[in-house]
Amino acid sequence: MKKIRNEKNHRCEPWFKWLTRELNSYEAFQDFDWGKKPEDVAEDFISNNRIAISEVFENFDEEDKDTLDQFLKLTECELHVFRILKKEISLRKNIRYVDFKKKKKIKS
Repeated sequence: MKKIRNEKNHRCEPWFKWLTRELNSYEAFQDFDWGKKPEDVAEDFISNNRIAISEVFENFDEEDKDTLDQFLKLTECELHVFRILKKEISLRKNIRYVDFKKKKKIKS
């Protein structure tokens, strides 16, 4: 599997660990606050990391392609999970729970 030089730690690491670390440290929420769309934030990330990404692609092999395919499937699955959770949360807000055991106070 292709490795990438980690300048911060002066060592090499698999490209997917590097990518995960870089994505997790990327300030995407700040970009969202400025009104950027997720697609634009992704383009900015790619642009900011173009040199390192080009190094990864130099020797991209079949194992790397398989790893990328697995990441795509996992990411798509995560997206569906988050959408389901969002839907469930919105449905819960619309449901009122009535306690039929609780007696109404009668005003005298």
